[in-house]
Amino acid sequence: MTTARPLVFAHRGGADALPEHTLAAYLRALDDGADGVECDVRLTRDGGLVCVHDRRLDRTSNGTGLVSGKTLAELDALDFASWHPAAAAEELLAEHVRLLTLERLLGALRDRGRPVRLLVETKHPSRYGAEVERRLVELLRRYGLAEPEPDDPVRVTVMSFAALALRRIRRLAPAVPTVYLMRIVPPGVARGHLPFGSRIAGPGIALVRSRPQVVSALRAAGHQTYVWTVNEEPDLDLVLAQRPDGIISDRPKFVLDRLEKVPPV
Repeated sequence: MTTARPLVFAHRGGADALPEHTLAAYLRALDDGADGVECDVRLTRDGGLVCVHDRRLDRTSNGTGLVSGKTLAELDALDFASWHPAAAAEELLAEHVRLLTLERLLGALRDRGRPVRLLVETKHPSRYGAEVERRLVELLRRYGLAEPEPDDPVRVTVMSFAALALRRIRRLAPAVPTVYLMRIVPPGVARGHLPFGSRIAGPGIALVRSRPQVVSALRAAGHQTYVWTVNEEPDLDLVLAQRPDGIISDRPKFVLDRLEKVPPV
């Protein structure tokens, strides 16, 4: 069911303003009023869940090689901030721009003192396969988030492009909501059917541009819809006309400011 206005999620913490997947970015997005944040998770060689998007380290750090081939300690020694244009211009605390583990992010969100939603995307294919979801659910259980309650300060939703990953979550933690991410419309989805284990649809903005009717079809079938990654005004206007339940953006403050000017539907 669509809310008075869509929820706004900071994609990778709000990757436009500050280095993606750093605690500095997440804290800024929450200070700006985002309803929630989004992160990608990968497993390290020694089984840690870290918030890194790419398989390789080259783009967002001064390291090289695969994330999955490094230990937590090896990753923690890298610089994950200097590549971003804002890093030099802002006085960012060192502990806010180091490698971010999912556990550290959960702790920071829990300490915010207000309700926060967290979207966690498990990245596949992975050399560790189902171990990614198993470790994720273990961590959620440790934080009491695998069986969400209405008054929980942090509400976690798991997302993936891999339907099999969402089926694993459904089996391991059936109370945790799941989002099926889409770049194209797989068979059946155009008629409003999501793969088993999926509860929310997650079409990309390119898909919504080419087939805006997919959002209304999914809504008519009773599914919530979160659209990613909405960064530009024409795209935001297009998406708002479709009345989604959530908007995922690198520019959450831009989306929030625009929503203030748009009457609730």
